[in-house]
Amino acid sequence: MPIDRDASKTAGATPHARTGAVGSPARPISVSVTGSVGGASGDPLRANLALMAPGTALRDGLERILRGRTGALIVLGYDKVVEGLCTGGFPLDVEFSATRVRELCKMDGAVVLSSDGTRIVRAAVHLMPDPSIPTEESGTRHRTAERVARQTGYPVISVSQSMRIISLYVNGQRHVLDDSAAILSRANQALATLERYKLRLDEVSGTLSALEIEDLVTVRDAVAVVQRLEMVRRIADEIAGYVVELGTDGRLLALQLDELMAGVDADRTLVIRDYLPAGRKSRTLDEALVELDLLGATELIDLVAVAKAIGYPAASDALDAAVSPRGFRLLAKVPRLPVAIVDRLVLHFGSLQRLLGATVEDLQAVEGVGDARARGVREGLSRLAEASILERYV
Repeated sequence: MPIDRDASKTAGATPHARTGAVGSPARPISVSVTGSVGGASGDPLRANLALMAPGTALRDGLERILRGRTGALIVLGYDKVVEGLCTGGFPLDVEFSATRVRELCKMDGAVVLSSDGTRIVRAAVHLMPDPSIPTEESGTRHRTAERVARQTGYPVISVSQSMRIISLYVNGQRHVLDDSAAILSRANQALATLERYKLRLDEVSGTLSALEIEDLVTVRDAVAVVQRLEMVRRIADEIAGYVVELGTDGRLLALQLDELMAGVDADRTLVIRDYLPAGRKSRTLDEALVELDLLGATELIDLVAVAKAIGYPAASDALDAAVSPRGFRLLAKVPRLPVAIVDRLVLHFGSLQRLLGATVEDLQAVEGVGDARARGVREGLSRLAEASILERYV
């Protein structure tokens, strides 16, 4: 099968790089797609995909290049290193527009943009990266794109003339841009999965609340909730990637994701704070979160592995050990109770059972808790206890 001159694979194979799958270890996630997970700021690939998403001027220019059946090589960034790789061409330093980049890409050579894609710095340049830099690409344009990206650290966009695909090289990765219809199809499947995961999370969380009230919690019960929270978080991270790629086409998807993920990140932190093992050698909250992030797909299914990530012994019989929550999660559900007061209450009483048994006078002994707030905490915990028991047995 003949190899396309400027494509990286044979004409019968379309490379497709996906990232952030549900089973893969999750990266630290910045808050918000607009709000809950994902965001473009924490991941170089997503940050650059956001610049190329539908609705942006750069994506408009790339679509014009595809419709015009021409190829392109575009560098997103310019400094002394990039300048050293450029020969020929001419400087421009003009404002970016889709029509300008389309016309400039009709000429041989690469186009160099500013790192934010707002200005066209140079055009028709011949890029000469270090030929010793390894690359798996076969087409001339794609080999140059990958080598320039690796050598300079800047993202490089390659548009294949014959295969009509747009490839982004950044941070050692190659990502092929799909059309919105294909991304939406995958995103809707992932969203349906997230809804099922969230439903199961709500069930195990409700069960845990009832067990906490009755003081019947085992490590298995707590770890099951942590496991479900992590599974929900990872599928949401995948959907967040789709939202970034979709740009303006992903607005409704982002709204659905934000609604489903409301409070999930906070619950994850609160549950872990409730059940972190005590002791001088125990893990801190941040250490436990990092260990959870590092769990692979197979490990995440294993409750023993999840328990070990939090700091419990890596033995199956340890899952049946009784454990008592500190009370962070239930106190967070009490209306108008500041985080600082929650921390003081937990520090003072030490466990949820002691909090549930505390009188108004006992609560007032905590700094910052007056008569009105003490009554609010007492009544709030009583209502939560009644609701949790009813939800479990009715």
